Amino acid sequence: MVTIDKQREFSAVGFGEVMLRLSPSGKERISQGETFEKRAGGSELNVVSGISMLGLRTGLITKLPDNEIGKFVKNQVRFCGVSDDCVVYDTSDDARLGVYYYEGGVYPRRPSVVYDRKASSINTLSVEEIDPAIYEKAQLFHTSGISLALSPTCRSTALEVIRRFKERGTLISFDVNYRASLWSEDEARRTIEALLPSVDILFVSEESSRRMFRKTGDLEDIMKRYAQDYGVSMVATTARQVTSPTRHTFGSTLYDAQEDRFYREEPYRDIEVVDRVGSGDAYLAGALYGLLQYQDCQRAVEFGNAMSAVKNTIPGDLPASDAEEIKMIIAAHQSKGPQSEMKR
Repeated sequence: MVTIDKQREFSAVGFGEVMLRLSPSGKERISQGETFEKRAGGSELNVVSGISMLGLRTGLITKLPDNEIGKFVKNQVRFCGVSDDCVVYDTSDDARLGVYYYEGGVYPRRPSVVYDRKASSINTLSVEEIDPAIYEKAQLFHTSGISLALSPTCRSTALEVIRRFKERGTLISFDVNYRASLWSEDEARRTIEALLPSVDILFVSEESSRRMFRKTGDLEDIMKRYAQDYGVSMVATTARQVTSPTRHTFGSTLYDAQEDRFYREEPYRDIEVVDRVGSGDAYLAGALYGLLQYQDCQRAVEFGNAMSAVKNTIPGDLPASDAEEIKMIIAAHQSKGPQSEMKR
């Protein structure tokens, strides 16, 4: 189990791009719909907002355009209870927020995404623009492979921020979150392998482990090797079985190197999926909350799985569950008896 400094102001601080999501209504196609619903989202924002909604104080390091779209995102960040103290605003003529278009799917049509994020403001964020006081204030820092892949500038800034947090004894959480559209497997592997000795808590899919990291063997052996080869303290891997775009089964495995022990539970079966985007980030939020609040790996698995399962039923990128709801979901999931159909 990792050691947590409870005296710091923020339980978790994230670093990453926030994007504008535009979606046609219902299950319309992007090429068909004439109106789009706008929402804010981004991997690291999704994670810290989920932790915040569960009851812990979080913050976000990012860069937004200093215009009305940037204000919309700022308001969404604040609505989620995430501190915007370290949000930097881009006043240049070229300031822009990355956009992505999301089209939901119904069997046999798969969901699809179109990105328009080139040259967004996050790619001009420098270390000098970030308030240095934040490095002393966080129990845990979180970022993902997406932030490393966006641009050379964003990568160098993210890596330097990790180094500064690590120097102050902050726990480092990293989600591999490999995106083939952003960088090659070889570049991702070289970059992330160099980073892993600084990582305390690693989130990596089995597919990324086997394809991008080229690891072989059974899943437990693979997870152990991250601890053996790089000194990672904890490794988490999720497992999603997709029956159709609207019906999934979800579970996870967490490995604690100090105890040399694996944690898991019965997966959530036949989840009725409304919107799967952000459900992996919701898992991270729940798992990190379990570690930060309870210092308990089994609670981390339970909160992570429940957060992800519920997020699949909620439109948009961001989770919308508090600790009370998630505890009820966990209790119902573990119950063997009859359950009430409605929360009254």
